[in-house]
Amino acid sequence: MFQSIREYTRQFQHRLTRLDNEPLSIAALIVILFLDCFILISIFDGLSDHTAQLTTPDQHIPPLCREMVIDESWSATNGLDNLAALVSRHHQSYTTPDDRNENKELHAVCQPIWRAFRVIRNDESLSRSLIEARKLWQETHELRAELDRMKGAYDTSLLEKLAGQKPAASVLAIQKEVADKTQAMNVLARKQALIEAALEQDPRIQALLVLAAGVSGADRVALREYLRHLNFWHPVKRLGMEMLFLLPLLLAFYFWNSRSIVASRPFQTLISSHLLVVALVPALIKLLELTYDIIPRKLLKRVIEILISLKLVAIWHYLVIGAAVLLALALIYLFQKKLFSREKLMLRRIAKGQCQACGQRLASDSAHCPACGAGQYHSCRHCQALTHVHGKFCRACGRGDDSSPA
Repeated sequence: MFQSIREYTRQFQHRLTRLDNEPLSIAALIVILFLDCFILISIFDGLSDHTAQLTTPDQHIPPLCREMVIDESWSATNGLDNLAALVSRHHQSYTTPDDRNENKELHAVCQPIWRAFRVIRNDESLSRSLIEARKLWQETHELRAELDRMKGAYDTSLLEKLAGQKPAASVLAIQKEVADKTQAMNVLARKQALIEAALEQDPRIQALLVLAAGVSGADRVALREYLRHLNFWHPVKRLGMEMLFLLPLLLAFYFWNSRSIVASRPFQTLISSHLLVVALVPALIKLLELTYDIIPRKLLKRVIEILISLKLVAIWHYLVIGAAVLLALALIYLFQKKLFSREKLMLRRIAKGQCQACGQRLASDSAHCPACGAGQYHSCRHCQALTHVHGKFCRACGRGDDSSPA
């Protein structure tokens, strides 16, 4: 079984890198790599557009609805500030909003809240008032912080004046600047109070806050549980959508590749083999993403919580240590026996004209290495011709040591 898998892998590798049993030229290799990159980018673009049809948890239950209903982070004191921040973020965004995302199916609890928010956000006059109120709040906050700093400097200067260490002119200058900034802050605060009073009386804003406050406790709990359900199963649904896009491509490329091999069409075999590998890459990536979403972030988290509750968290550390040891063993075996095995090293040295024992560069057909004295050739047991000591097959008759004599 392993021999057949190895042989199939070797043949597939040849189909990727050879044409008519000859290695690909540099120019042909560049063309095929450009094609691979273009097809790979096109596949990922298609995956993005295809999965965009799937409603995500954030689209089904928008962050606004989570904050107002599940988190209950909106109150009478911060509701207006939160609303102004959302409206300001939307209107001052550097990217064009994608209205398609807002037409997704919303949860029944979130629908009226989201519709009320969109009425406020899409009204130009009301949006300008909210943005202006937010700017005034920021300016007032910055002025207040500056005044607190200056008052500290004023108190220090006053003490130094009393101690005779600083001229009175400096204290008077700080006092005047504090008075000017206090007056400016009072003007901003009055303007902000007027705008906020008008906004608080606006029926559209009142309707939004009333909707959020009117959600029952049972609905809040049900929405939270439904959101957990969505977050858990959404990666699986997304993978299903991605496989619906990838499987037809994989089947088409596989069918084309198999027919090209049977019909002995080397050019089509080369292209279809590359396209088959390119289509497999995103499929493997998406499977790994699903594994990461479900196992480490959800299942393992629950396992750790159970172990902690049972005071058996040490088992988790034992498992991690054991997994690290197994991974190290597997990597060492792969590097030592597969990628950098002695057999592959000898074949590379033979191909480069190096000593098979020490790697020293040799002159053409040198019988022995001048650096270490190792012999480079021996007689083939089938044809008696000289062949490389560590060659897998005879360079004269092409038979291996394990081949039976003719």
